[in-house]
Amino acid sequence: MDAFDADVLIYAASADHRFGPLIRALFPATPGRTAGVGSVLLLPEVLAKPMRTGAAGELTALVGLLSRLNLRPVDAVTAEVATTVAVAYGLRAADATHLATAVVAGADRFVTNNRRGFSAAIAEIDVVYPEMLDEQFSDPFLPVRRSGWGGGGGPGRRWPTRSR
Repeated sequence: MDAFDADVLIYAASADHRFGPLIRALFPATPGRTAGVGSVLLLPEVLAKPMRTGAAGELTALVGLLSRLNLRPVDAVTAEVATTVAVAYGLRAADATHLATAVVAGADRFVTNNRRGFSAAIAEIDVVYPEMLDEQFSDPFLPVRRSGWGGGGGPGRRWPTRSR
């Protein structure tokens, strides 16, 4: 399962962004199928600007993408994990919450273009940048890097998770 950061959803909603098609390809063509997971913080993060500026087309595209995600609330467990990853990696609160949501939900990878916030040093989940998707789609035999413990909190760490 994929988890998404706000930036890549904005790219996917744009007809002109070079990474848009790569991100949109992660959303199943079957109507009603969930594409992945994200924090409810995605709502204000991606919808506020197009609502403020009256960009109806962008707003419609973003709402369509968000409706295909399992948007998870920021509960106590997610907040605790967010605090831990914020301290460990120097993340801002919103970025830490997006990452924690992915980890607690048991996502396999976190799709983002924010290299400054989400470096390869992050051990809790595979961080995937859009151009890595391009490599994956261009070579179907290219293995997807798996950490072996995505969603489990990394070596030596066990995040508490809610029962599903």
